[in-house]
Amino acid sequence: MIVYQGHEGAYSHLACKHVFPEKNARACASFHKAMLEVEAGTAELAMIPVDNSTAGRVEEIYRLIPEMSLHIVAEHFEAVNHCLVGLPGTALEQIKVVHSHPQALAQCKDNITRLGMQAQAKLDTAGAALEISQMADPTHAAISSRLAAELYGLSIIQENFQDKAGNTTRFIILSHEEQIPPMEPGVDYITSLLFKVRNIPASLYKALGGFATNGVNLVKLESYMPGGSLNATQFHVDIEGHVHSESLKLAIEELTFFVDEVRVLGTYRSHPFRSSNVHRMTAEA
Repeated sequence: MIVYQGHEGAYSHLACKHVFPEKNARACASFHKAMLEVEAGTAELAMIPVDNSTAGRVEEIYRLIPEMSLHIVAEHFEAVNHCLVGLPGTALEQIKVVHSHPQALAQCKDNITRLGMQAQAKLDTAGAALEISQMADPTHAAISSRLAAELYGLSIIQENFQDKAGNTTRFIILSHEEQIPPMEPGVDYITSLLFKVRNIPASLYKALGGFATNGVNLVKLESYMPGGSLNATQFHVDIEGHVHSESLKLAIEELTFFVDEVRVLGTYRSHPFRSSNVHRMTAEA
C-alpha cells in the first residue's frame, strides 16, 4: 500500500500509478496524515511532492520531515500537464473563477491573469475537479490532471495550461524502514541530510566547508527555522553521492564539528531525469 495527499486523480496519485503500478494507492486528507500512516505502519510508502520547477518548494514538507522518523528511499520526477477542466459544453469565455491547489494556481498564474479569471485556492487539484463536477456552474472551472477530469466526468477545455513548458514536480518516496542500496560502480546516488547549525559566527560557512574540501557536490540546500526557535536554523541538503563513499563519509565527519546534530534521511538512486535535464540545459546553452 502506498498513500498520497489529495483525492483520486491528484498528481500524487498519478505518480503512484507510474512508479508502483502494482501497488494499491490510497488518498489521505493531508501530507501529515499520509506520513503518519507510514510511521504507524498502516501504509508501506508515501508519495510526497517536495519541489516544482515553476512554483518552487512545498514548504510544509520540509517542516514535517524532521518531526517524523521516516526515511527517503527513492525520488521521482513527474511531468505536469495542467488541464483547465470544466463541465461538459463549457466554453473558455464563460469561465470567471478557476479552482485548484495553490501550487497549481502559481504554476498557471500568467494564463489565469491573461484570461481575467479569479483564482480560488483548494486543498488539491483533484478535489477542485470533484467540486466543479458537483457545482453545475459553467462559470467555474478547475486546474487538474487529465486523470481527474476523466474520473469526475469533466471536459478538458485547454491542455498544457501551465505558464512554462517542462513543468515538473519532484516527489520523494518515504518509508518507515531505512533502505540504503548497496554502492554499485557507475550508478549515481543522492543522499539527503538534515543538520542544525550552532549559533556561532560563520557557522554555515564552516559547516559546508567539508563538502567543498572533499569534492562533494550539493544539489539542494533548504533552510528553515524549527518550531519555537528564532536563533537556530535547520538545513535540508541533497548531495550527489552515496553515504558509504569515502568522500561523503569524510565530509559528514567534518560537518559534525560545526553543527548540533546531523541526520541522514536516506541514500537512493538518482532519478534519470537529473542527468537528462542537465544534458538538455547544456545543449540549449
